[in-house]
Amino acid sequence: MNKPEVWLRGPLDGIPALLQPVAHALLQAREEVNELMADFPDKLLWEKPVGMASPGFHLQHMAGVLDRLYTYAKGEQLSQQQLDYLAAEGKNTDVKVSELLEHFNKQVDIVIKQLSETDEATLTEVRGVGRAKMPSTVIGLLVHSAEHTMRHVGQLLVTAKILLAGDKH
Repeated sequence: MNKPEVWLRGPLDGIPALLQPVAHALLQAREEVNELMADFPDKLLWEKPVGMASPGFHLQHMAGVLDRLYTYAKGEQLSQQQLDYLAAEGKNTDVKVSELLEHFNKQVDIVIKQLSETDEATLTEVRGVGRAKMPSTVIGLLVHSAEHTMRHVGQLLVTAKILLAGDKH
């Protein structure tokens, strides 16, 4: 039996009301990514059909972006480890589907916890993004994390299906 989408299952315990849509989108993304990639062959993980980003890149990038955006939302700047991860996205091809899924799933858990600890009174506070400290807000960063993740889920879906269809011939 197919479950309704996460947002139709009701409010999530412990998540502030204004952040429910962000949490719903991220949990939906996780469900879709895990379903799509459950039996995806490692041999296709780094393929780039017609020059599109590889499935491996999307998985690395989604986890990395969540980590970075939620760091900025806390009012912090990126660590050297985060900068190194960013530089390796799409280049660190020595990992398997299962490892990338595990990392993405853990990152979603981390950000859901952070959402649960976010005081709604802080949502309009200004946060600087990147070395240039481009202006955003806590809510802007959190909403962008959801829309950006879902955008990559869509790209991953198309890329993975193209690769799987080509692998059967």
